[in-house]
Amino acid sequence: MLINHQPSTINYQPSTMINQLRKKHPRLLYQKYNYQIVEQQLRVTFKFFLEPDITFRPAVVIPIDRKLEIKQLENYIFHLGLIELISYWKATCSPEIIIDAGYINQEQIDWLHDLFIYGLGEFYYTNNLDFTAQDFLTITCSTTATTSHNLLPNNKNNGDLILVAGGKDSSVTLEILKESPNRKGTLILNPTRAAIDSIKIAGYQPPLIVKRTIDPLLIELNQAGYLNGHTPFSAYLAFLGTLIADLYGYENVIASNENSADEQNTIFHELQINHQYSKGFRFETRFREYCGKYLTSSVNYFSFLRPLLDLQIAKIFAQFTSHHLSFRSCNVNQKKDSWCRKCPKCAFVYLSLFNFLPYEHTIDIFGEDLYLKPEIQTAFKAVAGIGTHKPFECVGTVEESRLALAMSSQKYQAMNQAIPDIIELANQEISQAHKFLSWQKILNQWSEHHYLPPEHENLLRKNLN
Repeated sequence: MLINHQPSTINYQPSTMINQLRKKHPRLLYQKYNYQIVEQQLRVTFKFFLEPDITFRPAVVIPIDRKLEIKQLENYIFHLGLIELISYWKATCSPEIIIDAGYINQEQIDWLHDLFIYGLGEFYYTNNLDFTAQDFLTITCSTTATTSHNLLPNNKNNGDLILVAGGKDSSVTLEILKESPNRKGTLILNPTRAAIDSIKIAGYQPPLIVKRTIDPLLIELNQAGYLNGHTPFSAYLAFLGTLIADLYGYENVIASNENSADEQNTIFHELQINHQYSKGFRFETRFREYCGKYLTSSVNYFSFLRPLLDLQIAKIFAQFTSHHLSFRSCNVNQKKDSWCRKCPKCAFVYLSLFNFLPYEHTIDIFGEDLYLKPEIQTAFKAVAGIGTHKPFECVGTVEESRLALAMSSQKYQAMNQAIPDIIELANQEISQAHKFLSWQKILNQWSEHHYLPPEHENLLRKNLN
């Protein structure tokens, strides 16, 4: 569901800093990857060289309990490095990327270039970078096709590998898929308490845990004034999840991205900027096509919640009360394992659950009535698209937020309490004549733009109804 917001009013001004960085660091080279298997761990290190004199060595450690053929394992590792590269390129936006570590053809280069543009849209916007120039980014491969990583025959994989983050979405996926007879496992990248506990609460076996390490030098450069910003994290998860699924013999890699993720935040240089691009349907489609052609035909990546909007997921989540005091979605206070109660993410999760839970229970989760908290009012306005573009956070659509805010008035009326100002404001932004009809339409909608296998679709429909 897309809403046509007004284009951003930001005007591009040539940046002295970006020009200096691009001149000083003209090329970024993906030179190689190294790996070893030690104590049932696959330990991978990538080597990126930023001309003239900077070397990055990010790493990832993956649990392993069976062997893939070396060529297949190396193909996965090589591709994981291609996605890892994004985080290091954005520090300087070097005009050229050279792939030395393996071979990719022109179609693959075009696919990767597309991800650099769409997946980094928010980064370009927040740093005021014009990415439209023809020479902005060139990707070339120095390796010949004779060293190509070949797609290997189909393995007989089975079962579901569920990606878990600790929020309400993956908790809903965990709970619904408990009903499936399929073999099931879970995967967490750099685990949080909330993610681990959500798996325990849902009754699954302990998760597979992957640890990704950023090179500290990148952080030092960011602190010294090099560029920083949002990257397509879910793209990394898609490649990583596919690797893990093949390692452990799973047929399906299951994300918990929803239909709401397709809505843009703003427009910049005629590009729809979407904070959640790599959670969206376009990326999911492109990754599935790429995976089947260049990675494996043994693994099926899809998002279980793709047919639904955020409010529908919140309604389902409201039923799973054992998760309510454990889940976390706030990025600001992630390390503190708490809700900051000020950011757009906290605002959206609050308004999305408010209409589906008893008032007192909502307060138990968040510690106070956020509709009455002055420090978060700007965030409520932002997620509802009132006076600004949709914030760069993983939140639902503007229409969902406005309706959820407006519908919240009923609870205050039932308690004979004054309706908070933010709810009154939201009521002014929507058609009162169609408010209840729109609410029911959202709660009953089903997008056909998804890749759910029939058995998974049936389970989701059952829980929606």
